[in-house]
Amino acid sequence: MKSILITLALLIPAGASAQASAPASAAPAAVSTAAVLSHHSRLVHANYADTLQAAKTMQAAVNAFVAQPSAEGLRAARKAWLAARDIYGQTEAFRFYGGPIDDANGPEGRINAWPMDESFVDGVKGKPSAGLINDRKVPVTKKSLARHNERGGEENVATGWHAIEFLLWGQDFNDDGPGERSVDDFIDGKAANADRRRQYLRVVTELLIDDLGSLVTAWAPDAAKNYRARFERGGIESLRRVFVGLGSLSRGELAGERLEVALASQDQEDEHSCFSDNTHRDVVANALGIENVWLGRYVRPDGSRLQGPSLRDLVAAKDAALAERTTAQIAASVAAANAIQAPFDREVIGTDEAPGRKRVHATIASLVSQSQELVGAAHALGITRLTLVQPE
Repeated sequence: MKSILITLALLIPAGASAQASAPASAAPAAVSTAAVLSHHSRLVHANYADTLQAAKTMQAAVNAFVAQPSAEGLRAARKAWLAARDIYGQTEAFRFYGGPIDDANGPEGRINAWPMDESFVDGVKGKPSAGLINDRKVPVTKKSLARHNERGGEENVATGWHAIEFLLWGQDFNDDGPGERSVDDFIDGKAANADRRRQYLRVVTELLIDDLGSLVTAWAPDAAKNYRARFERGGIESLRRVFVGLGSLSRGELAGERLEVALASQDQEDEHSCFSDNTHRDVVANALGIENVWLGRYVRPDGSRLQGPSLRDLVAAKDAALAERTTAQIAASVAAANAIQAPFDREVIGTDEAPGRKRVHATIASLVSQSQELVGAAHALGITRLTLVQPE
């Protein structure tokens, strides 16, 4: 989604102080910027590594399915997509500041671009012969699909989570649930170009694995020249980037592009994971990712927990009340996101008095307040040269 940048320093909430105020509780043990950056790198690497592992599990399910298409195999691939997606959603807090995911050469557009014009990839209702799959002149290779991604328009999404999602679920014509693509679409003799559909699903999954692997490498420990090494040497500049990422996801992307746009249009095409009806979980995972970074905490899929020096600790040493208020506001956003019910496309329908729209409005309001608290938190650390991604 396209967005604009505005200066964060102009968005400091009323009453936010750049000076330390009386602590709300006993002062925490002092932590250093270097310790916070080191632990943050550890957290980022773990989250990407877990995403890659879950994506490989999904790949195994996809490969088994395309080798021998069956309804059971399709269900298994869908289940694996949902599991991997929930982990990936938390990594969105590592975006929006020109890091390895979305710098000039970053793979974000291949990984998570949306919304998607599904007819760019495959046949749809009313256009059964549309898409790259039905154009046998187009080679189905990683290089070819990467080259076609967003070619001719940002909605011409050919790769990533949502291309895989569309292939697994198909278009969603069901008010009460996700898309219901038939396994017959992948069986020779039962659907046109079934062989290319199988190949496309396999190849686009391989490309996702490659791109996620590049992020794990960029954040890997004990590498002298990768992004992590530079980030950990970056001091206050690296802290600034982390705050930009959190504020931008809070206000511009999650509250704005992913929630406000859908509320305004009431259009299923404007929900993030519209084919699988997983948008409610996307919102929770994104909100949780912000909380993870703020608290220096990450719970891995096996239940183990990373915990260490955090942004909250740094801010608390300057302004304990502000740190406590920001922590509470971020927790409120996670709770509000969890209250959104599935399917998301039903939550946004109706007037603003509709219960679903109230739940989405409450999440937006909490995220907007959260972004303002994060501005104040950055300011307390002497960081004022910030930009925040805003929706157009």
